Amino acid sequence: MNVIHLSAECYPVAKVGGLGDVVGALPKYQQAAGVSAIVVLPYYDRKFVKENDFEVIFESNIVMGPFIGPFQVLRETTNKLGFPLHLIKIPGLLDRPEIYCYPDESEQFLAYQIAFLEWLKNFEVLPDVIHSHDHHAGLIPFLIYHSSRYKSLSQIATVLTIHNGQYQGWIGWEKLNLLPDIDVWEGKLLEWGDCINPLASAVKCCWKYTTVSPSYLEELSTNSNGLEKLFIAEAAKGVGIINGIDTDIWNPETDPMISANYTIETATEGKAANKKLICQEFFLEDDKPLVAFIGRLVGEKGADLLPEAITKLLLKYKNKVNILILGSGEKEIEEGLANLTSTFKENYNVFIGYHEALSHRIYAGADFLIMPSRVEPCGLNQLYSLRYGTVPIVRSTGGLKDTVVDITEENGYGIRFEEADVDSIVAAVSRAVEIYKNTTQMQLLRSRMMSLNYSWHQSAAQYINLYNNLKSL
Repeated sequence: MNVIHLSAECYPVAKVGGLGDVVGALPKYQQAAGVSAIVVLPYYDRKFVKENDFEVIFESNIVMGPFIGPFQVLRETTNKLGFPLHLIKIPGLLDRPEIYCYPDESEQFLAYQIAFLEWLKNFEVLPDVIHSHDHHAGLIPFLIYHSSRYKSLSQIATVLTIHNGQYQGWIGWEKLNLLPDIDVWEGKLLEWGDCINPLASAVKCCWKYTTVSPSYLEELSTNSNGLEKLFIAEAAKGVGIINGIDTDIWNPETDPMISANYTIETATEGKAANKKLICQEFFLEDDKPLVAFIGRLVGEKGADLLPEAITKLLLKYKNKVNILILGSGEKEIEEGLANLTSTFKENYNVFIGYHEALSHRIYAGADFLIMPSRVEPCGLNQLYSLRYGTVPIVRSTGGLKDTVVDITEENGYGIRFEEADVDSIVAAVSRAVEIYKNTTQMQLLRSRMMSLNYSWHQSAAQYINLYNNLKSL
């Protein structure tokens, strides 16, 4: 079985969120299970690329409307990620430092997909499956099956994974001429919402699509930013597979990024040591429960609720709870959280930005992790917190609902709440503060959490089973 993963992100090459973590881990675990899985990314002028060795394995040209230009396919020479990594480099389009937010982003990802197909046409042995991740590779199924230029590829099975259906890669019809040799009568397969919609097109054209949790698969039919009717119509093609985590990287026993390593048996002492140091770093006292938020500071994550919720909590508990924030995103939210430091300097601090190593230290040192998400297709942060013995406090949505069992239920280990609003956050954290007072219960919760298995082994096996079943379609 030969599989090619196409994605805009892959940790540690280029990562903004969970997409990067998934694509950086799933192929490695598939390789370990006997599947030949490779990753093809756009080229980014970033630290990983500069510090590792790549060789050019293919060169050609792409035609994209009036644009005609050369491209290269580069391969990382050592397979240090546990799978073959390939980058597509196009001067002036795919050679920049950032992943997103350029004004010609549509042209960037379209060029990436066309260049990939031009390379694929030259394979001696074609892959069994092309696995596209999100809208950035969403036009691949349409082009394979409905462009005369790629008829030789039309027997390849295609799978789409939807990591976040809110983002769909909308392209205006004035750019239709950028697509290569398509039958205009098939335009309905590109269209949704009066534009070219790569995510919608992928759902229509792929053999199967997956979501990153079973609950998110259900939620797409009622909340998918305008695609609800499409997901209802295409429901038979959908499969929900919960994400895993890379337990080689996220392992408190061996993690080189944390201050004190620990196991289930030594979690109480290990977390106390990490908590002491993270509190020193952020000028907090370590004899109080430490509640952390790690993630993008955007409305989708419920981060806009945090300034008011933190204010209410710290006024309510008056020096009896500490809160620490790590993240970046919308400037208004960043400023609101930063402004609280002067008011609550004894019990609150914030780091605005992305910091991988710091996130590991916070998972290891915090007692609780808050995730008040409005939308959370899977969520990985709660899985990391479970691995590190940090109690997740989550809104009951998407993958959070699938992976966190409330402590009021049998064998529960987390705190769940129903509504994405300030009062619900305050009530949930108040529950956490009461739990923290019971040392025996906290030790039991840590042991229960750290015994859970959310590794990629199980999820990778489900994807492989999905690939094998494509043969019968």
